[in-house]
Amino acid sequence: MITVDDFRRIRAALGRQAEDDINWAESIEPPDNAEHFAAEAIFVICNSGMKNTVAHRIFERCCEAVVHGTPVLEVFGHAGKAAAIELIWRDRDQLLKGYLAAGDQLAFLEGLPWIGGITKYHLAKNFGAQVAKPDVHLQRLADREGTTPQALCERLAGETGYRVATVDTLLWRACAEGVLNSRTGVIKAFA
Repeated sequence: MITVDDFRRIRAALGRQAEDDINWAESIEPPDNAEHFAAEAIFVICNSGMKNTVAHRIFERCCEAVVHGTPVLEVFGHAGKAAAIELIWRDRDQLLKGYLAAGDQLAFLEGLPWIGGITKYHLAKNFGAQVAKPDVHLQRLADREGTTPQALCERLAGETGYRVATVDTLLWRACAEGVLNSRTGVIKAFA
C-alpha cells in the first residue's frame, strides 16, 4: 500500500518536477474558450500511445499547423489522429458548447475522435475533473492494493490534501521517470 510517507518520498525524489506538476495540477481549470478546449484535446490525442517527451514535440507541430491552416498530416504522419485533430480544431466552438452542456462530460469526451475509454480520463483531468486516468501504471498500482486507480488517488488525496488529479499526476510521473516501479511498488532510493 502506498502510504503518505511513501508519497512524500516520491515527491522528494521527483524534486523540481514534482513541484511543477503540483503547481500545474492544483491550478487546472475547466476550458474557458474553444481554443483551450481544442488544444487540450489535441494534446491528449498526440500523447496517446507515445512517450510524453515525443508527444510534446508532435503537439507543438500540430498546433502550429492548425493555427496556420496547414494539413496536420504534413507534420504528423498518423492519418487517423491528424484527421481527428483537424476536426476538433474546426469544430472547437461547437465541441466546447457540447462539453459544457453535457450531463455526462466523460461520455461526451469519449465521443470525440481518438479519445477513448482511458484517454477520456486524461482529457477530463486536464479540464479540472477530479479523476484518475487508469493508464497502465496507475492500474498496476491500484491492482497491487486491490482497488481502482480512482479509489487509490482519492485515498491519497484525502490523506495529503491534494486534488485527485495531482495525486494521479505525481504517481504517473514517478512511474514514468523510474522513481516508482508500478509492477513491484518499489520506490527507488535517491542519494
